[in-house]
Amino acid sequence: MEINKEFATLSLPDQEPIQVPVITDNMGAKSIDIHALRKETGYITYDPGFVNTGSCTSSICYVNGEQGILRYRGYDIEDLVENCDFVEVAYLLIKGELPNAEERKHYAELLNKESLLHFDMQNFFRGYPFDAHPMSVLAAMSVSLSAFYPEMDDIDPELQVDFAVTRLVSKIRTITAFTYRHMKGEEFVNPSYKYSYCENFLNMMFKSPVIDYQINPLHVKALNQLLILHADHEQNCSTTAVRLIASSEANLYASISAGICALWGYKHGGANQAVIEMLETAHANGWTAQEIVEKAKNKEILLMGFGHRVYKTYDPRAKIAKKLCKEVLSEHGEHDPLLDLALELEDAAVNDEYFKERSLYPNVDFYTGLIFRRMGIPTNMFTCMFAMGRLPGWIAHWLEWKKDPYGKIGRPRQVYSGPYVRKVQNLSDR
Repeated sequence: MEINKEFATLSLPDQEPIQVPVITDNMGAKSIDIHALRKETGYITYDPGFVNTGSCTSSICYVNGEQGILRYRGYDIEDLVENCDFVEVAYLLIKGELPNAEERKHYAELLNKESLLHFDMQNFFRGYPFDAHPMSVLAAMSVSLSAFYPEMDDIDPELQVDFAVTRLVSKIRTITAFTYRHMKGEEFVNPSYKYSYCENFLNMMFKSPVIDYQINPLHVKALNQLLILHADHEQNCSTTAVRLIASSEANLYASISAGICALWGYKHGGANQAVIEMLETAHANGWTAQEIVEKAKNKEILLMGFGHRVYKTYDPRAKIAKKLCKEVLSEHGEHDPLLDLALELEDAAVNDEYFKERSLYPNVDFYTGLIFRRMGIPTNMFTCMFAMGRLPGWIAHWLEWKKDPYGKIGRPRQVYSGPYVRKVQNLSDR
C-alpha cells in the first residue's frame, strides 16, 4: 500500500492552504489521511454514521459495492463457497492462508477437542427464562468463557491467543445449540468426535431420544455455505464494535460479546428474522408481490431484505443464497409458498423504477432466513446463526487490531450541539 506519495490541498477559513497526504490502497482506491488534521488546523471532520471514514487499514476483507465484489483475503466469495467448507474459511480469515490437508485435519481435530462446555457453564443455561431471547444468552455465555477459561499466563502469549481463538470458534456452536435446547426444555446433546463442524451443530440441535434423527447432507452443505457467506464483511457495525473494544485492550471474549450485541439489531444481523416476519405477514394477509411493493413505496410497511449500506448493485451473497434457497426448499419436490412470494417480490421490486433509482436490490438477508426456517431453526435464532458465521471475521479483526502499529484506543470526536455555558441556580430558585 502506497502512503504519502500524493497530497491533496485543503483550504480552510482564515488559514493558509495545507497539504494533506493521500493513501492509495492495494485495489487503487484513494483515501485522504486526516489523522493529524486537528493537531495542525484545529478542525475535525463531521461524518454521521462514518459513511466516508476509514477507521483502519485491513487485509482481511474487500468489498466493492458498485461492482458487487466480496473477497476474503483475496479470494472471491463465489470461489470459497464452491470449493471450501466453513472450517477452511475460518482458518483462512484467522490465519491468513487456506490450510493444506494436514493443517485442515489438525484444525478440525482441535475444534472437536475444544467443543465441550465446562459442566458449571451448562448449569448457567438453566438459570435463563425459557423465553429469553437467544442473542441475550449467546452474548452473556460468550463473555462468560473468560471466567471459565482464563488465559494461561505461563505459556507464550501467541499460543495463549491461539488457544482462546480455537476454543471460541468451537464452543460458539455448542453454546448456540444449547441455547436452543434450553428454549425447548430439552436435555443438552454434547458434541461428538464422529461429526464435522456443521454436522455436530445440527446433531446437537435436533437429536432426539424419541425420533430417529438423521443429519441431512443437504442441510450440512447449506449450513457450511451460509456460515461462509456471513464470515466477514469489512468494517460493518459489529466488526467496528469488536475492534473498538479491542482497542481498550479488552480480552477476546469481551470484544466478541460486544460484536454479538451490535449484531442483535434488526438493521444489522436481525434483518433475516425481519424478512421472514414480513413474508409471513404478507402471506397471511393474502398480499401479492406488487401490493407489497406499493405498500413499501407508500411507507405503509418496511420492505426488509432490500438495499444495503455498501452494495449499489445485487449483493453477491444474495445470488448464492438465492440459488441455495431454491435447492434446499425444493428438496423431495416440496413446495414453500413463502419462497414463491419471495421470488415474485424480488422480480416486482427490481423491475420497479422506484427501486431502480435507489439501487435497492435483495441483500443476503432476503433468502437466508427461508433456508434456516426449512432446516428447523426458529426465527428468533436466525441472528445467532449469523453470529456463528461472523465469528471468524470478528476474531481476525481482533487479532489484526492487536498488531496495529497505530495502537491507540478508539475515541471519536463529536460536533457539540448543547448549551454554551450555564450557571447552577440555588435549588429554591429553579
